[in-house]
Amino acid sequence: MDLKKKIRTVPDWPKKGVMFKDITTLLKDANALSFAMSEMVNYCIENEIHADKIVAAEARGFIFGSILAHELHVGFVPVRKPGKLPSKTVRQEFETEYSTGSFEMHADALNHGDSVIIVDDLLATGGTALAAARLVESQGATVKSFCFLVSLKFLKGREKLEKAGYKVFSLVDYEKEE
Repeated sequence: MDLKKKIRTVPDWPKKGVMFKDITTLLKDANALSFAMSEMVNYCIENEIHADKIVAAEARGFIFGSILAHELHVGFVPVRKPGKLPSKTVRQEFETEYSTGSFEMHADALNHGDSVIIVDDLLATGGTALAAARLVESQGATVKSFCFLVSLKFLKGREKLEKAGYKVFSLVDYEKEE
């Protein structure tokens, strides 16, 4: 299935010059969503990427991360914007292609030695992905792989993650802005 055909491009959103990849058009298609999740599961199984937990970033990463956690029979850990979690948290700052921010995770969400797959809908510059990895590693856990629906390769986030020694998987790659 050509998942690119299921993703809508919205010009000039959230700011002028950005060609936003809207995955809601893929999400509403049951066959496309099922296919995407099967491919993510197969990637993990075929590459023997075993995890104790799936860690996913707010908000669209929760969709793919929770389904993947269910399919792999492992726990799910949300990484959220500040002030959204009710217990003690750890925090990590990050920069994206058009903003800065921070993520938090419960301080007791991971155990020392846990293996983790980090899941998100889209990889752009790698800022949010690296922030999630830093949170995971600050708790003594290990990032086994990143798993994305979409990678905007022209923004070099994949290169940044791979240069840092991480495995990266994405289902849909955009080589140039389109």
